[in-house]
Amino acid sequence: MASDPPLQPYACWPEQSRGRLIDEPPSPTRSDFQRDRDRIIHSTAFRRLKYKTQVFVFHEGDHYRTRLTHSIEVAQIARSITRALGLNEDLAEAVALAHDLGHPPFGHAGEEALAQAMAELGGFDHNEQTFRVLTLLERRYAAFDGLNLTWECLEGVAKHNGPLLGAGAGAKAKSRPVPPTFAAYSAASQDLELTGWPSAEAQLAALADDIAYNNHDIDDGLRAGLFAVADLASVPLVGPVFAAVAQAHPGLEQSRLIHEAVRRLIDLMVNDVIEETRARFAAARPATVADVRAAGRPLVGFSAAMRENDWTLKQFLFNRMYRHYKVNRMTGKARRVVAEMFELYLRDPDRLPTEWYAMTEGAETAATARVVADYIAGMTDRFALDEHRRLFDPYA
Repeated sequence: MASDPPLQPYACWPEQSRGRLIDEPPSPTRSDFQRDRDRIIHSTAFRRLKYKTQVFVFHEGDHYRTRLTHSIEVAQIARSITRALGLNEDLAEAVALAHDLGHPPFGHAGEEALAQAMAELGGFDHNEQTFRVLTLLERRYAAFDGLNLTWECLEGVAKHNGPLLGAGAGAKAKSRPVPPTFAAYSAASQDLELTGWPSAEAQLAALADDIAYNNHDIDDGLRAGLFAVADLASVPLVGPVFAAVAQAHPGLEQSRLIHEAVRRLIDLMVNDVIEETRARFAAARPATVADVRAAGRPLVGFSAAMRENDWTLKQFLFNRMYRHYKVNRMTGKARRVVAEMFELYLRDPDRLPTEWYAMTEGAETAATARVVADYIAGMTDRFALDEHRRLFDPYA
C-alpha cells in the first residue's frame, strides 16, 4: 500500500493559519482545520442539506442526489486528490463540505428566483449566502455568531470560483460589484485578499465540486429517464467509457453499467487533475502558499483536453437534463413558490417567525429584503412547500 506523501511546503499548514476572527484557545486533539470541518458538520445548515436537492425536488425519489450527498461526494474526491498531491486534506474537506451551505431550496431554480427578487436590493448569490451562514447566520456558540472558522477556510469559500477582483476575476465576477457580504467582511473584519487566487486546497475543492456534479448528474439523469445511455454515445470521453464497460461486460444490467461507467469517469478526471496539477506546480515552483495565491493563474486544473471534455459534457447536461420539459415544469413551480413567499414577506414582514420579524422592525426596505432572503434561503424543499401552502392555501 502506498504511503501518504509528506505535506508540501506550499500546502496550508494549520500551524501557520492566519487564525480566527475571534481568538480561541487551541484544541489539544485537533488542528484548526479539523475543527473547521467538525463545526461545519455539526451546523444546522449542514443538516438541512439532506432535504435540499440539486435538480430534482426531495419527494421525487429516494436515490437522487441531495445537497448533502453531493457535498459528501465532493469532500471524498477533494481528499483523494489532496492526499495524492501532498496538500492539506482537512482544509480541502472543510471547504468542500461548506461550499453549498448557502443554496436555497429547489436548487438553481430557487437561486434564480431569489436573485431576481433581490436584483435591486443588494443581489443574491448562493456563494455569498454560504459565507453569510458561516459568519453570521449560524447562531450556536456563546461567544460569537457564525462558526468562527479560520481565515483559510473562509477564503476558500469566498473564492470558490476564483478571485473576485483584478485580472484573475472571471467574467461573471467582473460583470457585477463584489457581493456586499464579502466586501463588508473584507473591509471591517479580515482582509480576504479578493484579487488573489485561493490556496491549492480551495482550488481543489472547487474542481472536486465540478467532477462530482457532472458525473453524478449523468447518473441521476439516466435513472430518471431524462436521457438514455445511447444518447451519450457522441459525448467525448463519456460515450467511449460507457461503450468500453458494455463491451467488457456484455448483458450487464443498466444500474451496474451506469455505476461502473460513472466510477471510471470520475477516476479518469481525478487522475487528469493530479497529473496536470503536478505539471503546473513543477513549472511554477511555488515555495509557500503565498506563492500559490500570487501565481496569477490557478495551479490546480484539468488538462486542455479534459477541459474540452468537461465543457462538452456540461453542454449535453444543460440541453438534455437541466432544460428537460419535466425539469422545467418543476423548476417553474419552484420559482413561483419562492417568488410568492418573498413578495409576501417583504410586504408583510410580520408573517415571518417572531425572531425573524424582530430583525425587520424599523429597518429600511433593503435590510428587510436581506432578512427575508436569509430566511427563505435557509428553508429545505419540504419546508418551503409546506410554508407556501400555509401562507397561500386558505384550507391549510
